[in-house]
Amino acid sequence: MLKQKTLEKLAPWALLVATILLWQILCVAFDVSEFVFPSPLQIWDSLVEFGGEIARHAWRTFWVTMAGFALAIVVGVVLGFLIGTWRVAYAALYPLMTAFNALPKAAFVPILVVWFGIGIGPAILTAFLISFFPIMVNIATGLATLEPEMQDVLRVLGARRSDILFKVGLPRALPYFFASLKVAITLAFVGTTVSEMNAANEGIGYLLVSAGSAMRMPLAFAGLVVVGAMAMVMYELFAVVERSTTGWAHRGG
Repeated sequence: MLKQKTLEKLAPWALLVATILLWQILCVAFDVSEFVFPSPLQIWDSLVEFGGEIARHAWRTFWVTMAGFALAIVVGVVLGFLIGTWRVAYAALYPLMTAFNALPKAAFVPILVVWFGIGIGPAILTAFLISFFPIMVNIATGLATLEPEMQDVLRVLGARRSDILFKVGLPRALPYFFASLKVAITLAFVGTTVSEMNAANEGIGYLLVSAGSAMRMPLAFAGLVVVGAMAMVMYELFAVVERSTTGWAHRGG
């Protein structure tokens, strides 16, 4: 079992290293120009050369994403709670929220620019709009799928509706909640970056547009690597918190 766990921990890193090596070998073997598809070494050189500039843009993207994500958690939890515990709210809100989620969020950026101007406002709201739906759906699912038989037994034992909801329903919804956070945080970074590409003068999205227009493709790929790294770190952070708080919901082995 110990060997299996060690293998599981090493597998993602081994795959990452193998992918980078294959990428580098193909770029060298086919003499691919850095203006078309830069190699990992060229991207690394850009990360080192423009490290200060990339860090400045990355920090802006990070805290703007966290602001939009925090707003998404609040709204998603509140709406999920309503939809998961109140049939009228489910009938009224769920179809509307589903239709809203189907709309391309990039289309909202020009509208948000008109309302809030170029800057952090559109980026925060885009991150929020693209990430609150998974949180809402998972919270609602966790609360709404509490087994009727269990509720009947608890009522027979004297539990009130509020007791069932807060002492059984909410703990049962925690695995759904953390699962939604891991999905939503990656979407939040997408939303921020898309907004910065269209309505900002700072951030990784702005860096991507600037580097692309100047044909500095290694720098553009370096920006993509940084966004992916930030999203992966936050994903793993939520995964650690999930394992420490909801270990009872997962099989060990």
